[in-house]
Amino acid sequence: MPPARPRILYVSDLAYPAKGRRYCDEDIFLTSRLREEFDVAVCHPLDAAALMEGFDAVVVRNSGPVLNYQAAYDAFGERALALGIRVYNELSGRGDMAGKQYLLDLTAAGYPVIPTVDRAEDLGRLPEVDTYVVKPKLGADSIGLEFVPRERLPELTYDGILVQPRIDFRYEVSFYFVDHTLQYALHAPRTEERWALEPYEPTDEDREFAQRFVEWNTIAHGIQRVDACRAPDGGLLLVELEDLNPYLSLDALPADDRDAFVASMKASLHGLLAR
Repeated sequence: MPPARPRILYVSDLAYPAKGRRYCDEDIFLTSRLREEFDVAVCHPLDAAALMEGFDAVVVRNSGPVLNYQAAYDAFGERALALGIRVYNELSGRGDMAGKQYLLDLTAAGYPVIPTVDRAEDLGRLPEVDTYVVKPKLGADSIGLEFVPRERLPELTYDGILVQPRIDFRYEVSFYFVDHTLQYALHAPRTEERWALEPYEPTDEDREFAQRFVEWNTIAHGIQRVDACRAPDGGLLLVELEDLNPYLSLDALPADDRDAFVASMKASLHGLLAR
């Protein structure tokens, strides 16, 4: 009798209406490939806590903004820890998994990140520009984001919000990691089309930039996306460290690169299960 294969509960909101993306296509593809080595069941994020027992690991993928079901997500995490069930990504992340506090922490530590403050008395630490970006600390998928002119900043209620200068960037670029290894990079050459992504060949400096944030984070096994923008001076600035359920834009990759990513993800899952 062949040995039992690991059982994976794959969490996805297949019907989530993402802007410019089709979550369901990516998850249909990934689950079809994971089934080559794992027994896979798919469930909605609201069902994960009730269904996770009996599985060797839970893979959280395109599950939509947690803000939409925060209480259920918190209960899921607590139950997974109580039962000792492995979760992929691991629940120890310091990026978006824990809110936007990391933008403040990285700013204070001098990392190359868009300068960020959360108090009126700290506004002087930001560069003077005409327009600022204001977003909630617990926001996701641009929920609650607004652009505010400089003269309106004193009127804001500084309770659970972040303020950043609006950067006149040249383009956005994303770096996709499995565990701590860069798999591929994609960029949006047209600033008005965030999700019209094309393959990007990172320089050594680009790789070092992205690697710093993955090393700063506290996830050994999982998928992370480092989102950055190319500033007017040519340098990169961190926009977001997505370590909860980053969309992967696999449809923008050549077939060989997709296959390589899947192989890395399978190996990462086996590594998590072996811990």
